[in-house]
Amino acid sequence: MRHFLILAMLTCVVGTMAQETTPDSGAPTFVPTVKVSKVVVDGDSIQYMEMSNVYVYPQITFGSKRQQASYMRLVTNVKKTLPLAKEVRQILIETAEYLETLPNKKAKDEHMKRVEQSVFREYKPKMKKLTYSQGKLLIKLINRECNSTSYEAIQAFMGPLRAGFWQAFAWAFGASLKKEYDPDGTDRLTERVVLMVEAGQL
Repeated sequence: MRHFLILAMLTCVVGTMAQETTPDSGAPTFVPTVKVSKVVVDGDSIQYMEMSNVYVYPQITFGSKRQQASYMRLVTNVKKTLPLAKEVRQILIETAEYLETLPNKKAKDEHMKRVEQSVFREYKPKMKKLTYSQGKLLIKLINRECNSTSYEAIQAFMGPLRAGFWQAFAWAFGASLKKEYDPDGTDRLTERVVLMVEAGQL
């Protein structure tokens, strides 16, 4: 229950009434892509191949088995939460576009209320499967994917009062919806893992 409460506040803005799919966390998170094509140069047909980015980093040296276990746990957590963060980004875009079609504030508020109820119903079982550390990581990855914090997203869709309510809920459990992702600082190792997972290297 604790884990769900931490993440329910993130996802209260997530989802349209028709969106119910979530990536299978047991499957590979991302698959490398290869595109083969050709271009004509001076009358000659030249084939070429486009591939996903390949990232090369210095090999990690672990000072202890605990450090190694911590890294492997980070990889597992990224693989589990990154698809959700990307899903949040897509659904936020779709939700914003749908809200633009509604005629007035009352209609938008009513729709968002239905969305919130739907999200609680649909996402509660999925959120309960996330650990505390995965919940905190998801908050940061949403910031990475959406270029805004979870707090800002909730505030934009549901207003400052609801955003404040969910932030208070998060704070009670040692989390913050205002947490930002810092790929060049504290989240440097996480960014490395994220990029390699996206490229299908992990």
